[in-house]
Order: sequence, then C-alpha cells, then structure tokens
Amino acid sequence: MARAGEKKQSDRQESEFEERLVGINRVAKVVKGGRRFGFAALMVVGDGNGRVGTGHSKAKEVPDAIKKATQKAQHAMFRVPLRDGRTLHHDVYGRSGAGKVVLRAAPPGTGIIAGGPLRAIFEVLGVQDVVAKIVGSNNPYNMVNATLDALRKIQSPRMVANRRNKKVGSIVSGRTNKTEKTEESAE
Repeated sequence: MARAGEKKQSDRQESEFEERLVGINRVAKVVKGGRRFGFAALMVVGDGNGRVGTGHSKAKEVPDAIKKATQKAQHAMFRVPLRDGRTLHHDVYGRSGAGKVVLRAAPPGTGIIAGGPLRAIFEVLGVQDVVAKIVGSNNPYNMVNATLDALRKIQSPRMVANRRNKKVGSIVSGRTNKTEKTEESAE
C-alpha cells in the first residue's frame, strides 16, 4: 500500500511546465439511443523560458480531456528564440485557416497586449513585452495555431548570420534602440 500512496503523491507534484486551459467544448456523438456527450480541451504548455507547445484532446470527462491535452502539448513543445528573454526579435505574421495574427516586438515595460488564447501562449512562453493583434476568425483553435505558426517563423540574429555567413554584429548593427539614443543625446 505504501507504493500506491507514493505514486499518488508523485502525480500531485508540480510539473516543471506552466499549463493554461485555453478552451473546453462539450461535443456530442449521435448514436442509436440518442447522444453521447464528451469534452474537448485545448491546452497550452510552456516552460516560461522560450519553449511552448499546444495540444487538444477529447474524453468522456473534463479532467481526462485536460490531462490528455496536456500530455500532447508537452510532446509538441518547440523552442522560440527570444530577445533579451523578454520579447520577440522581430515583427511576424501567422495564419491558420481564416485566423490571422500579427505579433510585434515591444520595448521594455509594455507588457503583454494580447487577448484570449494569445495571452495564454505568451505567459507560458515567458514573453513579457509584446503587442499582438487578431485579424479575421477568433476561433481559439485557429488563434492558437496561427500564433504558433508565427512563432515558428521567428529567427534570431545568430540564425540569420549563420545562414548568410556573416557576423552577428553586422546583422544587429541596423537595429536601433530608443534607450541608447536618449542616453547619447543626454551626454
């Protein structure tokens, strides 16, 4: 009996990932005797340090659907390069079906300016400053997939420099920072 108790306690331990429930739907299967109801869950999982994944799953009960969706999301995680660990490297556009999103890098102190499913993704990803706009369909499934499409397109200066056989400094030199300009003008 001690083993069973140990297993239950290990299941209750907090995982190293942040989890957010984006949406839950009641779905029905029509059978001869009527309808069989189930639940579909959409989960977003991230480590708060540049890794994010999403998963959706169906089950007869809500907790089972959430658990299955969380496991799928953990297996589908991928790394997103972040600038200074707080924002995106550049503006990017993503789409899925009729859902489109525009993600823009933001200066420090801006916060997460995004709604619904996008906010959940940025919170678990570890992004602190970003501006996002939903264009078209606001279906949560399309929004999550469009955001992940956009995040997969992000490239760090190191990735661009490697592809062009250049140094990172030559790629980043065109980038201007408002805080650097104000410090130079103050001197």
